[in-house]
Amino acid sequence: MDVGLADLLASLTAIGHSLQEAFDPQRFLAEFSAPVERLVPHDRLMISHLEEGGRLSVFAEYARRGPLVHVGHYTIDFDAAGHYDPGEQLLSSVLADEPMLVADIQNDARFGRAGGVLSKVLQSGLRSRLAVPMTSRGRIMGTLSATSYEPGRYTEDHLRTLQQVADLIAPFIENVVLLHRERRRRRRLAALSDLARVFGASLDIKERFDQLAEAVRPHLDFDVMGARVLGASGRDLEIVRQVNDAYGVPFPDRIPLDHLSFFPRLEAGEPVLIRDTLAELDRGRPGDRGIMEGGSRSNLLVPLRTFEQVIGYLFFGKRQPNWFNTTDVEIASAIAAQVVVALQHQRLAEEREGRARVEGRARQLEERLVTLRQKLDERYGFDRILGTAAVFREALERAAKVAPTETTVLLTGESGTGKELVARAIHHGSPRAEGPYVALNCAALSETLVESELFGHERGAFTGADRQKPGRFELAAGGTLFLDEVAELPPSVQAKLLRVLQEHEFQRVGGTATLRADVRLIAATNRDLPRAVSDGTFREDLFYRLNVFSVHLPPLRERGDDVLLLARHFVWEIGERLGKSESRLSPEAQDALLAYRWPGNTRELENAIERALILAEGGVLTPAYLGLGGVGEQRPSDGGSESKAEPQSLAELERHAILAALDNTHGNKTRAAALLGITRTQLHTRLKRFGIP
Repeated sequence: MDVGLADLLASLTAIGHSLQEAFDPQRFLAEFSAPVERLVPHDRLMISHLEEGGRLSVFAEYARRGPLVHVGHYTIDFDAAGHYDPGEQLLSSVLADEPMLVADIQNDARFGRAGGVLSKVLQSGLRSRLAVPMTSRGRIMGTLSATSYEPGRYTEDHLRTLQQVADLIAPFIENVVLLHRERRRRRRLAALSDLARVFGASLDIKERFDQLAEAVRPHLDFDVMGARVLGASGRDLEIVRQVNDAYGVPFPDRIPLDHLSFFPRLEAGEPVLIRDTLAELDRGRPGDRGIMEGGSRSNLLVPLRTFEQVIGYLFFGKRQPNWFNTTDVEIASAIAAQVVVALQHQRLAEEREGRARVEGRARQLEERLVTLRQKLDERYGFDRILGTAAVFREALERAAKVAPTETTVLLTGESGTGKELVARAIHHGSPRAEGPYVALNCAALSETLVESELFGHERGAFTGADRQKPGRFELAAGGTLFLDEVAELPPSVQAKLLRVLQEHEFQRVGGTATLRADVRLIAATNRDLPRAVSDGTFREDLFYRLNVFSVHLPPLRERGDDVLLLARHFVWEIGERLGKSESRLSPEAQDALLAYRWPGNTRELENAIERALILAEGGVLTPAYLGLGGVGEQRPSDGGSESKAEPQSLAELERHAILAALDNTHGNKTRAAALLGITRTQLHTRLKRFGIP
């Protein structure tokens, strides 16, 4: 080895040992300049370092006189101020392993065309320049250049010597860069542990994101930082939060996945490093185009990944190209891991809150259900059915015995004796009490309609069947079906009902699918079914299927003082509704109630009390208000003589009721109509009929 180079190597070793941990590139080059001066005379020395993505930074710069030209553009591992482009048109040949000798910078057209840093070189008065590549481990890792204020200062021998110097120091420079880069990497990763404190006060990532960005910035410089997560549809990404540093055009809050060319890589769990958006993104995709038009030149995106899947990504952007490197990818991935933890905690908290709301709502519904159940029991339980007559209590006891079973029940008795009330009590006392209670009056519908109502129909089964409709057997599934006036069923429907009772299956009208009948059946009739069987109007086999367990409800005229018990109840209940809660029955009215035969039973009694309450002008209900003389027969009095009450026609009762209603409402026809339970038009028709002005 040449003596001068040997001295240079010894000097390099001595300088390296003296610097040790606190390595200062500027100090190193200042001390190293003296031994280099003996081999290659110079006024300035500069070492450039070639970084990832082809960007250059200044490892060190030394000037014997005059200001430094490259301040603020030092290697990022020593100074995070930034990077620079020293003029690729000049150094491209050097980086291609072709040393460069410039005899006179002032007269070289290449410097005249250059801007930025090279224009400062031109203005500094420097005249001669040498630049050679530095190679380590088989790759060019930077350049070494020497400049002089004297034109024509350098020869080819100087160029060859400077190349020898570069070959000598290149491994040392690379090791220094790698050592300090690793130290900085560790410091950056260690510092990220402090990010957990950002989320210490709140798990709300949106609320804490700005603070997170400020905590990240010293370790990963950016112009924009943000996070996006998959939307509920799984087909788009929605913004969580974004921090802009005076950065371009705002990006939309929601982006379809296919608008971003790089998302498949993120979805696969790969980080995406985009060194230059103009060269690497697809302008044909709206998301890519938005990034470019927003001013971003460098982008770093890392997936937000749970154990199961990628849920979004964390992104960083910079206006300069070639800004981020593989170390930045590692740092960003570590940040993303903490963001994912925060997001998961936030989602768990939201899910817990959601579950708490749902559970609270469920408890409210359960409490409401219990309350409703209690109210139903209070309203429809056997103990709520009024009556003390022995014959009536025997009927209720019989019904209460059959209630807990699945047995079909047939309720018989005159119209108005309370068959539906007892049917409801049987339902609420049965194991099916939580299921639906569905009722159908078989006498109220035509043959076609009653069949459709019972079994349902398919679309197009008959004229007007424009949609599929479930029948009462379907609606009552799991509960009880009550068929009132079952003796009025047409023969064809009787046959189908018999099949349901036998097979527990049925088909909709116009359908072919067989459906399961999961109902408990209670039937009721006011007709003499055995006689109907004898007359051939009711099927005998269906009668036996219905008459598994029968309960006969006695007429009101056989229940003695139950008439007064029920009457007083109706006075209180209807009086509350009509605002006449203080009303009471006169002794004469009570006698009249007991004397009447009640062909309409409890229903007729209720109507009579309501009519009396409407007509009564005071708080006492008298026989005149009850209007019992026009319908039915009087029961014999205790002396055996017939009651002498004068009968009134229905027309007279109606006219009297209308006059009373008008009097109670002070002539207000709308309120009088409402009080009578008819429309204003119907009231006017009756006023005209009776000649009432």
